[in-house]
Amino acid sequence: MSMHTGTVYLVGAGPGDPELLTVKARKLLDDADVVCHDNLADDRIVESCPETTERMYVGKRPGPDGERTTQEEINRLLVRLAREGKDVVRLKGGDPTVFGRGGEEAEHLAAAGIDFDIVPGITSAVAAPGVAGIPVTHRDHASCVTVVTGHEDPTKAESALDWDALAATVRAGGTLVILMGVRRLPDNVAALRSAGVPADTPAAMVERATREDEFTVTGTLDTIVERRDEVGIEPPAVTVVGDVVSVRDRVAEYLDGAPSVGVPSFADTAVSERGVE
Repeated sequence: MSMHTGTVYLVGAGPGDPELLTVKARKLLDDADVVCHDNLADDRIVESCPETTERMYVGKRPGPDGERTTQEEINRLLVRLAREGKDVVRLKGGDPTVFGRGGEEAEHLAAAGIDFDIVPGITSAVAAPGVAGIPVTHRDHASCVTVVTGHEDPTKAESALDWDALAATVRAGGTLVILMGVRRLPDNVAALRSAGVPADTPAAMVERATREDEFTVTGTLDTIVERRDEVGIEPPAVTVVGDVVSVRDRVAEYLDGAPSVGVPSFADTAVSERGVE
């Protein structure tokens, strides 16, 4: 075993577009001995690493047949590689501390006596709505934003999300951003409606934000599930609920890179843009 212990870098890869990778992340990827990447780290970023860099996939692909590396396996791997004297980049989509389990890995590394660093990345919670023309805050619409997971730990006895409180935030004009919530969208919408959020509250889903095949669908709480099904929204996608979604209707026509949309209401034209009549 090496007498030198390596360092583990918990690095955010950003929302997808390789050009949104931070300068520090790029340098660490160029210098790393090993890159352990998850399913949300864009392939182009992983493939841009030097040929001498060992690349290890440790992600979790959606679906019953998807590849899955348990968190316990990842924790043990990071410690083992560092103890072998290797500098490791643990590359995660978005930001490592925003539903990326970076906090859990940091705790495990600290308990094992392994030096580590956390390198922030652009979180999709802000980037996905932003590139779609939906600001998560706006002086005329929203003074607060709440980010939640749409896919909690399945081993929890009960949900840690207070849907009454989340609904109150939306009713008061706040923005709700739901990550990893494609499959559970009907449940999440039902929870908000049961807690008193009006059916006509604007809602949107942004799929594969910042990538070439990025797609956005908008509607209301009453229609967003149907629109998701009509256009076939798949993970990764971010859901946004709140008045700020209406801003897209006024800016999307001039938003560079955005799909060509009809005005004034994108919600009425979103389905046909993807070839679904």
